[in-house]
Amino acid sequence: MTARQTPLDKLAQVETNIDSPSLIVVGKGTKLSDKKVQKSRARRKTITDSLILNLIKVAKKKGRSSKTIQTYWNTYHCQRRVYGFDGKLHGKYCKNRICTICLGIRKAETIRKYYPVLSKWPDCQFLTLTIKSIPAKELARYTKGMNKIMVQIIAKYRRRHLRGRDVQLKGVRSFECNFNPKTRKYNPHFHLLLETEEMANKLRNEWLKVFPKKHVNPLAQKIRKVDNLEHDLVEVIKYGSKIFTDSDLTRKSRKMISPFVYVSALDNILNAFSGHRLFQNFGFKLPPDSKFYPEKNIQLTNQYDEWVYKSVLRDWLNLSSGEMLSGYEPTAELMDILTNKINLEFE
Repeated sequence: MTARQTPLDKLAQVETNIDSPSLIVVGKGTKLSDKKVQKSRARRKTITDSLILNLIKVAKKKGRSSKTIQTYWNTYHCQRRVYGFDGKLHGKYCKNRICTICLGIRKAETIRKYYPVLSKWPDCQFLTLTIKSIPAKELARYTKGMNKIMVQIIAKYRRRHLRGRDVQLKGVRSFECNFNPKTRKYNPHFHLLLETEEMANKLRNEWLKVFPKKHVNPLAQKIRKVDNLEHDLVEVIKYGSKIFTDSDLTRKSRKMISPFVYVSALDNILNAFSGHRLFQNFGFKLPPDSKFYPEKNIQLTNQYDEWVYKSVLRDWLNLSSGEMLSGYEPTAELMDILTNKINLEFE
């Protein structure tokens, strides 16, 4: 494993053996018989494909780098082909931040790793650190600056702890950003889970020392005790920018109101976040048994089944039998978003 690999780099991967009709896969795979999982994956693929194709349009118009556009295309091809063998389904993952399939896997893996550790913190606190909203042209600069300041604060308390002068800050943090379509501004912020209220207060106070009031509203830097660890851990895990799902639909006057998706703003956030670690633990190490150990390679013989995702069907088509993999049918509300609520205006 190379130094640059991330948790998502450790997910199942597929390689084609050009010298043989067989495939080499890495990973456990998922049960072919689990239609609930397959339908959930088809819904995520439907959402991701629509977002990505629109992100590519926006990126090209903005003159984004070929690397950025290729990253979007890699996400588009995530799980494009999947392979069934011995009752399991295997596919290649893109591991990109915008991919709803990979984010779902990342969420489950992170909960598995961190929940046992954080559940032993009886005074666990949820802390939000933010700045006042900024325009798109400032987003990259503030993203870099906020992450640098966070690293410096954590390092400061680590040094003080080694000298016996203070506590070491222990927790997990994520960095994300919201877009306000009314003000056309962005709100980058941290979500953190810390071991104690004392640590949360120290970190909050350090944050307020760095930023003058014209940049930070003290009342927006909120601390609360964690009552539902799994819920709050999920809140911290979801990093980057919120990607809508069916559950984002809201009710108003007994009518279902679906959200708009501001693709250009999403592209701005993704580009500002490029190269930054958006989720990280600090002050403690995970126990050895929670770390990922790669599965052995499995060679699929020419007896495996192959499915190809067809956007028009919103499902995977078996190339031999012609059957659909999941039988997924999107809701009318989701189709309304994908068809009528995609905003491509530049921010």
